[in-house]
Amino acid sequence: MREAGHDVRVVPTESALKFVGAPTWEALSGHPVQAEVWQDVDQVPHVALGRWADLVIVAPATANLLARAAAGLADDLLTNTLLTATCPVLLAPAMHTEMWLNAATQANVATLRSRGVQVIEPAVGRLTGADSGPGRLPEPEDLFALVAGTIGSGPLAGRRVVVSAGGTREPIDPVRFLGNRSSGLQGVAIAAEAVRQGAEVTLVAAHIGAPVPPGVAVVTVETAADLLEAMRDASQDADVVVMTAAVADFRPDVVREGKIKKVDGVDPAPITLVQNPDVLVDLVERRTPGQVIVGFAAETAADDEALVDLARTKLARKGCDLLVANDVGQGRVFGHEGTRALVLDGNGAVIADVAGSKADLAVRLLAAVADRLHAS
Repeated sequence: MREAGHDVRVVPTESALKFVGAPTWEALSGHPVQAEVWQDVDQVPHVALGRWADLVIVAPATANLLARAAAGLADDLLTNTLLTATCPVLLAPAMHTEMWLNAATQANVATLRSRGVQVIEPAVGRLTGADSGPGRLPEPEDLFALVAGTIGSGPLAGRRVVVSAGGTREPIDPVRFLGNRSSGLQGVAIAAEAVRQGAEVTLVAAHIGAPVPPGVAVVTVETAADLLEAMRDASQDADVVVMTAAVADFRPDVVREGKIKKVDGVDPAPITLVQNPDVLVDLVERRTPGQVIVGFAAETAADDEALVDLARTKLARKGCDLLVANDVGQGRVFGHEGTRALVLDGNGAVIADVAGSKADLAVRLLAAVADRLHAS
């Protein structure tokens, strides 16, 4: 944060000073370090720090810190500062999985969020010893990326972005479903990049194969009908809607209560399919003034010319502002970190040809989105 030009003051807890000494904090921050309210009393540090800061970020936020903050305790300089701060407060929890999932911790998190404190989800990964699971402190780069959105910088600062990701599943019986190969990696990459660019991001997730990025609110769904309802709710006041989810076009007309199987060697009756609602078309029809809507087209095509033709046909039918077209044939794209995609504007012109990572595509796509937002 200092390298990016921010002025940083460190307020360690007593426990933090057992891990990293005060001289190190002072050298890194360029300011004296205080941990108790009884230091430099004439400067009233617990009030002065809260008024001075544009952002308070607690990383790591332990289970104990979450409990003290939720209860409004003020037994050291940090908790006093949290009570006097009028700026945004961002807490990055880090603890063992059992502690994070404990009902008391979850209740404290819910309390803090209800007061407007941004408590991000911990990362999933290696913890102390051989343990692994949710509770790991996100990487410094990920935490720094959240700063842009919290203090209002970045090309999407102050914007609300809703991203759908993953593949829907339509139940056939208690055992089987109709689905697709979507991993949700592209939607997750777009959500992560939108946070880095300063947006408030909601991810509507239908079976994704990647962890939710720090700073992203998530709504989980199962079927196309679930996705439609969730996207309607989330997109009402959104500036940007990105539909990367692979929505099942059809669903069984009847979901069987018991497992479908042969009876006395006789094959079961054929499954009749009915068409699912078109979520993207529905969102376009319900769009609010100035809202930018992005669609995705997973196609199989003989060459780029055929892919563009398919994309333009879909664009005319959907009516979105931007359309990303992938050729997903022969095992390409789905489940892979790399991608190749064409980005078309609302008139059908190809404005970007991206071959690289899904993160690269996210950057190029959101740049096109930002251009449209600023032009409106």
